Amino acid sequence: MSSGSPHEPQAPRSRRTARSGRTGKARGWLTPKRAVIIGTSVVVVVGGGGFTVHTAIQNASATTSASALSVDELARVFGGGDPFAPDPKTDVMKAQAAQAAKEDQLKAARGDRDPLDPIVIPKKAPGGEGFDPKAFPPGSANPTGNKALGKKMLEAMGWGDQWGCLEKLWMKESGWNERAMNRYSGAYGIPQSLPGSKMASAGSDWQVNPATQIQWGLTYIKGRYGTPCGAWGHSQATGWY
Repeated sequence: MSSGSPHEPQAPRSRRTARSGRTGKARGWLTPKRAVIIGTSVVVVVGGGGFTVHTAIQNASATTSASALSVDELARVFGGGDPFAPDPKTDVMKAQAAQAAKEDQLKAARGDRDPLDPIVIPKKAPGGEGFDPKAFPPGSANPTGNKALGKKMLEAMGWGDQWGCLEKLWMKESGWNERAMNRYSGAYGIPQSLPGSKMASAGSDWQVNPATQIQWGLTYIKGRYGTPCGAWGHSQATGWY
């Protein structure tokens, strides 16, 4: 008879062969697709919180340097000007705005009314110099958190003893609100950059990112006044910095 005859007795399967089959089946259960699903689930459940915290820290403590304009690039945007150097035209605008605010306060006092708040919150972040106006992210600004961030960034520059001056300076200028705009001059952001687009040298997200604004403001203060206390002293003497 041929080996394929139905009457030919079949050899019993060895235990090793059966065991091997079961092992192969177990290994085959963990397919690449299932491995991806399991891995994704673990990341979402276990790592989701960590990822959120990490992202928040990155957004709060650092600017997006890859999207920041260099000083040379920004100088070309402003027609060759240095965004950190003294600008007589801008200084005049700041002085005029400070004078207008003072006159409004005097008129308010004579008319027995509250003076206009020099800080206003526009409906959109301003544009200018190639930047379009930008809608604010959902939710309100967080001046308290911005102050805490500013203190850390100040200390990182070795200016821990200057906190009192910086806190008062930017409280006067913007209330530490990254959406603040001066109604008299149009200066914008926590450090009240004029125009606001100068802050693009610290990051293209200057319209909405407090960290970018703070970084620019500290750099501006260092280049123009040396220290926050130097800037505060100038502000006290002239009404602007």
